[in-house]
Amino acid sequence: MGPERAVTESDQQLPGLGLTVATVEVADPGDLLARLPGPAALAWVRRGDGLVGWGEAARLTLPAGTDRFTAGEKWLREQFDDAQVTDEVGVPGSGPVAFGSFTFDPACEGSVLIVPRVLLARRHGRSWLTTISGPADTPGNAGQLPAARPVTASAEVRWSDGSLSAPQWEQAVAAAVAAIRAGQLSKVVLARDLQATASAPIDARMLLARLAARYPDCYTFSCSGLVGATPELYIRREGEQVTSLVLAGTAPRGGSPAEDDALGAGLLSSAKNVEEHGYAVADVRAALEPLCAELTVARQPALLRLANVQHLATRVTGALGGPGGELPSALALAAALHPTPAVCGTPRGAALAMIRELERMDRGRYAGPVGWVDAAGNGEWGIALRCAALDGPRARLFAGCGIVADSDPAAELAEAQAKFRPVQQAIDS
Repeated sequence: MGPERAVTESDQQLPGLGLTVATVEVADPGDLLARLPGPAALAWVRRGDGLVGWGEAARLTLPAGTDRFTAGEKWLREQFDDAQVTDEVGVPGSGPVAFGSFTFDPACEGSVLIVPRVLLARRHGRSWLTTISGPADTPGNAGQLPAARPVTASAEVRWSDGSLSAPQWEQAVAAAVAAIRAGQLSKVVLARDLQATASAPIDARMLLARLAARYPDCYTFSCSGLVGATPELYIRREGEQVTSLVLAGTAPRGGSPAEDDALGAGLLSSAKNVEEHGYAVADVRAALEPLCAELTVARQPALLRLANVQHLATRVTGALGGPGGELPSALALAAALHPTPAVCGTPRGAALAMIRELERMDRGRYAGPVGWVDAAGNGEWGIALRCAALDGPRARLFAGCGIVADSDPAAELAEAQAKFRPVQQAIDS
């Protein structure tokens, strides 16, 4: 049995009675994010394709525990197995789908899975609409979309330090470097937070629209108040095929093509960044190899250039087929990967202990898996980076940096500030 869980109103409404799911193909809806009817948005969009959802047919909020992923998977299987499904599309992301966002630290509560009442999606030139209802609901019209409420305009915003001021965080980085040089661990990822307080509630749709427009190569996401645009794809599963994009090692973008190329070349030749990246790649390989009949890992990292920064990136592809017969779902694969050295460190146990000691904060769902999974186990999960946790007029932003023996506290602070900028600018203007 999984841990005792928090029960929501939607859980009480639909206890084991089964969901009714209808998926139909629809004409191209245009901008998916613009179709969201209200601020309580669910989203996973990249370059215009993806999924958006609203309403809650079922919701699970999980307590702390190392088994939060398996407990969530068990609950989802119950929901999906009991559902009455009519699916005219039959592709990954059609039929019943759950959005999810999990805590970084197993000692922290607040992981969540949500099956939306309505899901609108587009992929490879096809668009579809899924409606989900419980036994007590009146069936809706599967061909109609609700009118969207206006997006709340930007409000005046005040910014303040989070758990640590900039000098205090630099001291934490220096302490981590000393521990690494003393041989206690090889790498640790230290994060810091930033607080925003606006004069009116912050509309998640405003952030989604701005982030998607400014960072189209990222995965723009929203789940239960956590909103962001992550460059990092933990795992994609489509049938037996799996894909992962490992990112670790960061440099700024240049003000000219020549400066940009010089910064990129410096990143590719940086011993510090290449070392940091190598830990993350090795960890992903070790997690996926036992689950795959085939696994291909690029020999050398390439540059992934985003609007504000560039990263070392290694693509990993494979075909599931390890021992045991049944293929793991996208959620189970994300659980097997989490947390990678890209967001925690290595060795994992020592890095997690240092994060708890030095950060002086609860990361919540920052740097945890975020994404979606369907009833067939297909899905996409990323790492919740470049994000903010919204709570009415308040937002809590996060940024983290990989610390190794050669890390410089001032340089790491500058990198963290650069990583704050996408969401900070999306809130400000």
